[in-house]
This record gives sequence, C-alpha cells and structure tokens, in this order.
Amino acid sequence: MASSSSSKLLLITAFFGLASWQQTIAFDPSPLQDFCVADLNSPVKVNGFACKDSMAVTPDDFFNAAMLDQPRNTMNKFGSVVTNINVTQFPGLNTLGISYARIDYAPLGVNTPHLHPRATELLTVLEGTLYLGFVTSNPNKLFSKVVKKGDVFVFPKAMIHFQMNLDHEKPAAALSSLSSQNPGVITIASAVFGSKPPISDDVLAKAFQVEKKLIDWLQSQFWENTNY
Repeated sequence: MASSSSSKLLLITAFFGLASWQQTIAFDPSPLQDFCVADLNSPVKVNGFACKDSMAVTPDDFFNAAMLDQPRNTMNKFGSVVTNINVTQFPGLNTLGISYARIDYAPLGVNTPHLHPRATELLTVLEGTLYLGFVTSNPNKLFSKVVKKGDVFVFPKAMIHFQMNLDHEKPAAALSSLSSQNPGVITIASAVFGSKPPISDDVLAKAFQVEKKLIDWLQSQFWENTNY
C-alpha cells in the first residue's frame, strides 16, 4: 500500500514538474488563432497586446512600409543606428514571435555590447565587413568572427553581443530577425552607468576595482547624454 502511494506521489510530482518546465520554456507562445493584430490603444493589460477585433482587420495590418532598403543616418558618437520593426511599429506581429531590424554602421561604427532578454537574433550582412561576437554566461567565453556581405551569424537569446564595421572609409549594413515580437534591449554600458536612479558608486567601484571618482565621471557622462 505504501509502495502504491509513493508511486502515485511520484507521478503527481513528475506531472507538475513537467507542467512547470513547459511554463518556464514558453516565451512568445504560439497563437491560438490565425492572427491577433495588436490593439495598441486597448486598456486591457495582457502579456503582450490585446487583439484588435478580427472583423476590423485589413491587409494593411500585415504590412509596414519600413523602407529597410534605405541607409539611415549614423551621425552619432557610436557611429551606428538600429531601425526596429517590432510589434509597437507593426501591430500585425502580435503573438507571432518574430520581429526585424536594420542596423547601419558608419566607418568604424560600433553597435555597442547589448543583449535582448527575450530573443535570439539572426544577423545577415547586407554590405561591408563586420567584426562581431557574443559572450557566454560565466566563465564568459567570447565567440567572435569577421563576417562579410551575405554571411549570417546567430546571437543566442540573452547573450551579450556586439558588431563593429571594420572599414575605415565605407559604411556597412545588416538585417536582423529576432525570435520575439518584442525582443527588448539592454545596452550594457548605459544600464550599468546610466540607470535612473544610479547604481551606488560604492557598488560599481568595488565591482570594477577602480576609484569612485572614475565611476562618478562615467555616470555623469551617461546622465548628461540621454542618447546613450
């Protein structure tokens, strides 16, 4: 009898463990209908966006005149600009688990180290030569490569990654697809030194093993330049 009870308990534990595991790995879940065009003005709060009335959906909800064939202005201190096409710009992406971006790089421009907490990124080089890579979780191994026009590189979900245009004279460009309708982005330098309110300089000085006055200076740079 005790053996039977133990077996039942084991089965129940396994069942709830499996259910919990499925909940954990679910990210942008598969839609339960053909589509769910985002109603960006809906007062209903859900994980994502509420659906627009399907009877009011038109072909234009599945179209975006993004002009991703056109180069963007890279005149900033990093020499790069990202044009995002996610659910907030393209409501038809809601629940579909995908978004897109164009990245333009000035000569020697850098898309600085950052991560997407909710998406894997697949990057295709349109023009130029890029040095790119990502860093794993501890012990922080770097996987990097020089890639050229037509090459494809993948950045696993939530890994810190970067790209740099190696050409001193010519711009470069890339297209990226991301496995979430809303991948999110955390830029490492601005998150650490430009958070609002700021992280204690005692914490950062200890973490980076530098003097507090250097931390104060770095934080002032990010607080004074909201474009970071």
